[in-house]
This record gives sequence, structure tokens and C-alpha cells, in this order.
Amino acid sequence: GPNGAGKTSIISTIITLERPTSGSVLIADKDVARHERAVKALTGVVPQETITHGYFNVEEILKFQSGYYGLMRNKKNICSLMKRLALWEHRHKKVRQLSGGMKRRLMIARALLHEPRLLILDEPTAGVDVELRRSMWGFLREINTRGTTIVLTTHYLEEAESLCRKVAIIDRGVIVENSSMKEVLTKLNAETFVLDLENPVGKLPDKTGFGLRRIDPLTLEVDVNKEQNANALFDTLSAHGIVVRSMRNKTNRLEELFMRLLEGEGSYYRREPGEGGPWEDAPEK
Repeated sequence: GPNGAGKTSIISTIITLERPTSGSVLIADKDVARHERAVKALTGVVPQETITHGYFNVEEILKFQSGYYGLMRNKKNICSLMKRLALWEHRHKKVRQLSGGMKRRLMIARALLHEPRLLILDEPTAGVDVELRRSMWGFLREINTRGTTIVLTTHYLEEAESLCRKVAIIDRGVIVENSSMKEVLTKLNAETFVLDLENPVGKLPDKTGFGLRRIDPLTLEVDVNKEQNANALFDTLSAHGIVVRSMRNKTNRLEELFMRLLEGEGSYYRREPGEGGPWEDAPEK
């Protein structure tokens, strides 16, 4: 969802920082409002804000966090997490000496010390470089495979499409899409591809059945709808002597769908209060 949609408010409700105005949240069949202590033992949280205990080193932070959960002999797990998250060589550094990406890794390690059943990640890769982001994706897939449920909020829709099996889109406090990633992406009526050509092309052929656009002599854009397929596209281009060297999506598919939903003319998401928008009956914050 866009900024201010309510993603962080949902997380704050799950971890009992805020009380819901209606409804309830259950974790492992426990109501978070009635069983706060039990629920917190089941939950690990990585908030948006980076860790600020600048005068303690990495290992000390993880020992303190273990103590909060009564884990006084947790050295094996601490060492394992530091190694897996590439913090081992930095374990004696003060937090204020760490880069932003290393602080993010430390926050994830801190959230996993007590082996929670639910891990909540609130934009965990914001401001993190590409290499670090990719390695974190691999680690998150690994712990998810081992049985930890992960709730992820992110502005990187490539990240959501790559990692998540289910996706929810929220707008002004209301969840307006909530289904499997595959089902959500089927709502994308057409995809735009960029084609890199083997040889320069001049005038484009007419009446191909595809929305061909010439970007430069070696690059085309094409719109492919759900009823069409890539084989038919390549056959059509080949018949006109156009050889494709490579093909890629112009934008991430989920991003393209997200923008069409939020910006489309007459969209459900663009209605103003009083016009039957999805938040019409939502309680005031």
C-alpha cells in the first residue's frame, strides 16, 4: 500500500503497541489483547527504525536481547545468527560503528534469537544495497522453509513478488486485495516487455496484433495481453525479419498491477469519501 495506508498500524496492533478499534488478532489461536506475554514470546519484530544502542557492541546487544526472553545460555544460537547474517567479523564493533545495512542485519538477528513462530518485518531492506538485499532474501526463504511464518511490509514490489506466496494491498486502512500472489497477478490484463534486437529495425510492421513501439533502432516495447503468448509474438516478429536477442519486463509485474489499480481512471482506489470508496464505513483513526 502507499505511504499512510495503514501497514505499520496493523503491525503495531499485532505486537500490542496499539489497541484495535474493532476486530481481533490471533496468533497461534491466542488473542493478542488477552495474552500479551504469551504472544510476545511467539513473535519477533524488525521495525522500520534502526537500532540505536550505539555504545554496546553487536554481541552484547544479542546477549541482552536473549536475557529479555529468559535465555541465559543462548551462545550457540547467537554465534549461529551472527555467522549466518555476516555479523561475525563485526561482533566486537559498537553499533554506532556499523553501516546502515549491518544495523538492519543486527535487528533481524535480534528478532530471531528466541526462535519465534511469527517474524514481522516492517520494510527490512529500506536503504540496503542490492547485494545485501539479495543475501537477506535467501536467509528469509531459509527460515520460512524451516517453519517460521513471515509477515513482510515493503515498498519494493520486486521483493514482494519474489518472496511472498500471499499478498494484501491496503489503502486508507482497508485491505482491498488479499489472495495468493498467483491470483493477484492474473488480474494484470496485459504486460509490457522490452525487446533487445539482434539487428536495427526501421519502420515497424502494421497490424501485427501486438502494441509494438520503437524506442530506438535496437529496442522495441510491446504489450502482450492475457489472450496472447510469447510464442505468437516471436513468430510474428520473425515473419517480418525481426530477431529478438533478449526480452524483459518493462516493470515488475506486481508494481505494474499496483500502479494501474491505484492510478487507473475511475479506479475503486481513487474514489473520494462520499463516492462509495472502500474506506467509507471505516472508523476514524
